[in-house]
Amino acid sequence: MAWYHIPGNRQDTVVSTRVRFSRNLADHPFPSRLDAPRAKEIAAKVGAILEQNGFTKVDFADISRTAAESLVEKSYASSSFVRESLPHALFLNEPCNLSVMVCEEDHIRIQCIHAGLSLRDAFAGACKIESLLDDALAFAFDKRLGYLTACPSNLGTAMRASVLLCLPMLSMGRRTEALALQLGQTGLLLQGLGGDGSTAVGGLCRLSNRVTLGVSEEEILERLESAVEQIIAAEEGLRGQVSGMEADRLTDRVRRAEGILRYAHTLTVSELLGYLSDLRIGAATGLTDVKVESLNALLVEAMPATLTLGAQDLPRRDHERDILRAKVVRETLFGA
Repeated sequence: MAWYHIPGNRQDTVVSTRVRFSRNLADHPFPSRLDAPRAKEIAAKVGAILEQNGFTKVDFADISRTAAESLVEKSYASSSFVRESLPHALFLNEPCNLSVMVCEEDHIRIQCIHAGLSLRDAFAGACKIESLLDDALAFAFDKRLGYLTACPSNLGTAMRASVLLCLPMLSMGRRTEALALQLGQTGLLLQGLGGDGSTAVGGLCRLSNRVTLGVSEEEILERLESAVEQIIAAEEGLRGQVSGMEADRLTDRVRRAEGILRYAHTLTVSELLGYLSDLRIGAATGLTDVKVESLNALLVEAMPATLTLGAQDLPRRDHERDILRAKVVRETLFGA
């Protein structure tokens, strides 16, 4: 079962948690200086270990662009990995929420993703695969700088831990910008899904560690855990403060969103994200009985590539995909 179908901790505010390790082989140039034969050699060397331990190889030379983009939507691969011109392969163990990208920016990128707030479980999952590979391969490591990476910002632990948050109340009050500045002073990064400077569309934003050098993995996890708890408290506090006319306006907003999603004939991605954000507030405050798990699943299954792959009749235009998206949303949330 895919991670986005599994209920998670604090899932009314936290969509998912991901921990990623970047590693490079000591006896090979970084990917920016690799040629195709050596890239294939790395993929074969890493793949031989992973395929003996429950992973399935996804060779990007053998799949469609839509299938590749769907893996990005599911958080198993990165956008830059899909665009990579060198031979590259993804090794996937979906039941364990694990994926390994070979020949992205670094030779190896190990990822573990869980639904909801689950930093320790995601860290443990990524560590297990990192140890498995470390036992068989020689990683590029310096006693002073730590793990050596293609980008200097990843030196040290070479670990990026992130939490995907949905903060509709904070976003409505435009408080996320000030929060991002505050968190930046503690070595953390809060940004919209589009990266630096992007807004939190649908209240969605990602919190991650900015600093990897001079700190331990444990320190990174502790900082993130503390920050996430404070952010959740702030979001829940705003939900609890709504009263009077504000409560009436919020009730109207939630019920309009539910009505539109129940009866809409077409839905764009941006429209859907906004309405799902409104329903999330409704689910958290008892204004709707829609399940949060269903809202989170739609953040993957209603996205363009994954939606297209799941269609019986392949949509060929954006308009046809918008019609299909509305149908999938109705069936998922209301069984209609």
